[in-house]
Amino acid sequence: MGPVLLCEWGRERIGLPLPAPWINALPFLFASIPWIALVVYMATRVRLPPPLASVEALGSDAPLVSVIVPARNEERSIRQCVESICASDYPAFEVIVVDDRSADETAQVARRIVPDRARRIVVVDGAELQEGWFGKPWACTQGVAKAEGEILLFTDADTVHELSLLSMTVAELEGEAADVLTVLGRQLMETFWERLMQPQVAVPKLLRFSRMGRPCEPKGWRGALANGQYLLFKRSVYEEVDVHNAVKNEVVEDQRLAQILCRAGKKLVVRAGASVFATRMYRSLAELIKGWSKNMATGARQTIPSWARLPVMPVALFSGVTLWIMPPVLALLGLAGVVPAPWGLWAGAITAGSALFWAAATWRLHGPPWYGVLYPLGALVGAYIFTRSWAQGSRIEWKGRQYGA
Repeated sequence: MGPVLLCEWGRERIGLPLPAPWINALPFLFASIPWIALVVYMATRVRLPPPLASVEALGSDAPLVSVIVPARNEERSIRQCVESICASDYPAFEVIVVDDRSADETAQVARRIVPDRARRIVVVDGAELQEGWFGKPWACTQGVAKAEGEILLFTDADTVHELSLLSMTVAELEGEAADVLTVLGRQLMETFWERLMQPQVAVPKLLRFSRMGRPCEPKGWRGALANGQYLLFKRSVYEEVDVHNAVKNEVVEDQRLAQILCRAGKKLVVRAGASVFATRMYRSLAELIKGWSKNMATGARQTIPSWARLPVMPVALFSGVTLWIMPPVLALLGLAGVVPAPWGLWAGAITAGSALFWAAATWRLHGPPWYGVLYPLGALVGAYIFTRSWAQGSRIEWKGRQYGA
């Protein structure tokens, strides 16, 4: 018995006073519950972190900041990154670039950069990777050994910093009496695939870390979030936690680090800085697939209890396919006459609503809103990346190195 006939039968049996059209609509209403729940959750639960506050120019008594930039095969972006840092209006900082045994001209380019307002630029030739370490924590550790500042900033080589950013974050760190401050910036998206796929990654993360603007309590440590593209530490806290040694074998080291800090009772503050901080992570479909395959499944597993890790992967994949891929497929089948017309119309309405949702998400990430229309393609590629990440397990390949996570 089909759902509509079943509802009619039930109405006749129990004498519901509802009119037949309403009864006929119930199956479609029930089928729409996942999308309704998503909208309600977004409206009532998701809270973005507050933006960084503007500050006046800091005085000469400001603490020295050591800006540490780990870099491996970053020839195309290292100059823009370091030059943007060196233009900072902060009164006391140094820049330390750790060349993690690059196969390109990263170190040579870094050595040609003029310090500008920085006290100095130090380019460290990275040591051979030690067993049991991932490349980024290992490079950061070597940078700390050369650092003289009482505040440590770790930032990626593919980032761009506005001149006021460092002053704003140091002032926020001190004003909030925080131990660590992290900044969520803007993703630079210049190609078709970047604009299509980066929102597909950002939205699930936003749903999982819906309260990122609030300080994390130790009991809620699994929901702690940090952005490894910008992490500002009090040096005393860094040394107490032994930060990079604690995450030396973690592929999603920033997320694990946030959890460690939260469990230790440290105050981790998350701020939004889209107007003053930007990152361009990947520049092609191949880079997107390889980069997000590296940590998507691992990051998902880190946020859930160990007993739930086995079922969470298929459940997450099934949920994504159901929400974003099934409706447009049903709408096309409805047009072809393969499924009943009412269900084809329902699927078309869900698809249209989803397109609006992804248009808003893309616009919020400073991308063209019309990319929302193409969300089924993005969801399909996202499902492939998630499956690929899940299938590779602990075998990680990144920038010419093989790891066992």
